Amino acid sequence: MSYKTLFTAVTDPQLQQNTLSQATDLATHFDAHLDVLCLGVDRTQTGYYFAGANAVVLQETMTRASEEARALEASTSDWLGKTGIRWNCDAAMAQIADLGRHVAGHARFSDLVVLPKPYGEERGSELEPVIEGALFEAQTPVLVMPQKAEAKGAPKRIVIAWNEGAEALRAVRAALPLLKTAERVSVVVVDPPVHGPNRSDPGGPLSQFLARHGIKVEIEVLAKSLPRVSDVLLRHAMDSSADMLVMGAYGHSRFREAILGGATRDMLEQATLPVLMAH
Repeated sequence: MSYKTLFTAVTDPQLQQNTLSQATDLATHFDAHLDVLCLGVDRTQTGYYFAGANAVVLQETMTRASEEARALEASTSDWLGKTGIRWNCDAAMAQIADLGRHVAGHARFSDLVVLPKPYGEERGSELEPVIEGALFEAQTPVLVMPQKAEAKGAPKRIVIAWNEGAEALRAVRAALPLLKTAERVSVVVVDPPVHGPNRSDPGGPLSQFLARHGIKVEIEVLAKSLPRVSDVLLRHAMDSSADMLVMGAYGHSRFREAILGGATRDMLEQATLPVLMAH
């Protein structure tokens, strides 16, 4: 198994270089094709126009979004033309309420999607529907890149956040090409259940699954010594000098995580290293 088609969506020129760097490094390492969608975003909400809005105003916002898309396409094509990889770059304009569908239509035919972290300072509101379109509508694993994270085509130290959930297992399967080339893989279990079939051997079946793929793993069981599971995972990743974290995304509903919080939302807000997620 290998990655043959990678995809990324570009909406913000300030986040463009870091995301493209990781995507091109991965494409080079796996000899993969990279598809890029440059999106100009019309941020008006068609169902909630203010009183007095007219066709001229609406056309102006659409024109501005189309110009942004063409500018992103030009700079992205210039970047990719110097990399030596196989690539394709398209430009499109979309209203913010319809971004997920546009992204999903392209991402569903890729093996892995590379996107910037959606939350934080100077992050546009369009980044959240972009990443959710890839995860939920396209059902494609996503590699989330924080702005200052170092781009590495082949991470050497990978931490797997394991909770025996279906999402976590799907993320592990999606990460197999990267896990096979890593020098160190750690399966981290935070506060394993005291009841259940694997209570005496947390992470055991997963380590056996990975071992049959030729991957040597270490199992580390951690106590929830910090308020949130994401805090424990990030602290451990930092202490072990990990290059990447692999985890399942949205074990609870998106609405619940948006209102009450959850490991996925917390990780998307706080991550300082690349995180590979799958739902």
